[in-house]
Amino acid sequence: MDSIVGKNSALTWAVNISVVVLVLLWTIPTFGLLVSSVRDKDQLVSTGWWTSFSSVERNLIKRSAPASEQSQVDDLYVLKGNVFGEKLGEITAFGWSSKAPTAFTPGETVEMRKGKVLQINADGSYLLTSPIPFTSKKGARLFVTSVDAPIFTLDNYSEVLFAEGIGKSFLNTMTVTIPATIIPILIAAFAAYALAWMEFPGRAIMLAMVVGLLVVPLQMSLIPLLRLYTDIGIGKGYLGIWLAHTGFGLPLAIYLLRNYIAGLPREVIESARVDGANDFLIFVKIILPLSFPALASFAIFQFLWVWNDLLIATVFLGNNEEELVMTGRLREMLGSRGGNWEILTASAFVSIFVPLMVFFSLQKYLVRGLLSGSVKGG
Repeated sequence: MDSIVGKNSALTWAVNISVVVLVLLWTIPTFGLLVSSVRDKDQLVSTGWWTSFSSVERNLIKRSAPASEQSQVDDLYVLKGNVFGEKLGEITAFGWSSKAPTAFTPGETVEMRKGKVLQINADGSYLLTSPIPFTSKKGARLFVTSVDAPIFTLDNYSEVLFAEGIGKSFLNTMTVTIPATIIPILIAAFAAYALAWMEFPGRAIMLAMVVGLLVVPLQMSLIPLLRLYTDIGIGKGYLGIWLAHTGFGLPLAIYLLRNYIAGLPREVIESARVDGANDFLIFVKIILPLSFPALASFAIFQFLWVWNDLLIATVFLGNNEEELVMTGRLREMLGSRGGNWEILTASAFVSIFVPLMVFFSLQKYLVRGLLSGSVKGG
């Protein structure tokens, strides 16, 4: 029988396999993003991240030095250099025409049109001579096949953090996210305790309203809320976006914390009241320490929500360069730097690094807080 002690049922195996598959589906792309963010930009464009730990053969189109760098030796005009620039690589074949890009082996001397002669060596150095002066401002096209060793660099992160404005956007996002996470937790904790353990008229109606607000789309309130901010003089700024995120996050926070707090042992609270403690002391000394798993659970959700938000930040902060958040910065870069994959991958990993650290530091409380808050009631 499947239920015999010591043997796993088919359902248990199915659940375990499903969890492993889901973990892999999330982990593999994240690992690929990390690897891509530290790769050389030329290798990143031409090969996938899964090939980054082994040498890769690539067909490249390079250009010689421009005509302005030519020199004259006897009766010949000479251009020389290295197709790899300052990097290292190995040439396995080359050509001077797109019809035969791998026609010659390194070290061969090849005759081109109009008496030009080309030689490319295995280390990438080349010598191009001509009986008449070179005229191309861009340089002649050189087709090479190279075998490149893996190149990893932190230059992508240096460019992102110091040249692309991500550093400023990172600070702006922290300025929005930290208060927008702490404020709703504090307000919701007080409200949850009142709804769970304090007797007052209309408590059931207020709880029903909180549950009802969980299904209200926040997009419906963005424009009316912005108009209200403008009328009372708040306008666009950090105060407005803090209040907006607080309002949007409170229904879930109150519902989650109220269910958790209502399930705490009644005897502990009654004993504190017998000893003379008022509601404030009970909340601070007993409820808050015992509710830490639920508080941490909501903190994870709220932090991730605010950190990854673009819509609310655009509405209540705008696209001002000084107040642009991470998601807005990535959107701008995606439009202006869509071909620079090394910049985009490094930027994306910078944006997810902090949420990952927050999740991993608090994840042990996540399941405990969610389960307790969802099955307990008072």
